[in-house]
Amino acid sequence: MLNVHYFWGMPDEETLDGILQIHNRIFENADELVEKASLRPNVLFVVAKEDNQVTGYKIGYSLSAARYYSWYGAVHEQYRGKGIASKLMDLQHQLVKDARYATIETKTRNKWRNMLILNIKHGFDITETFIDDEGVHRINLEKSFYSKGEGGN
Repeated sequence: MLNVHYFWGMPDEETLDGILQIHNRIFENADELVEKASLRPNVLFVVAKEDNQVTGYKIGYSLSAARYYSWYGAVHEQYRGKGIASKLMDLQHQLVKDARYATIETKTRNKWRNMLILNIKHGFDITETFIDDEGVHRINLEKSFYSKGEGGN
């Protein structure tokens, strides 16, 4: 049975190891992830587990008192197509909204179409596209949790 947990701050060692195993298969920078995540303000890990094995994760951090950044996310290949990424995103957004952030933003790459579609389905708007320093086409997205004059910071 799938369970979704979250950690404001770094997760326990066993959970972090499971995250890094998935992360390294996709992004190949697991060594940097731990160091960078530990330095980010208000870092949030949302983690899906099945039978105590990490099946997916989302990581984000605070950009300012009102803005949050959804940084990394992935689902293990064997568990894709089961709605795990959507569940992780739902919980991340609820926790960030509950923490009184007004907006959440993210970046993705054109090659990761499933992530782009998932972001749009979850209320993100494309705010910019650009070619990064490595020549990769990137897409900035943003989602507001509150309409003008309502809640947030």
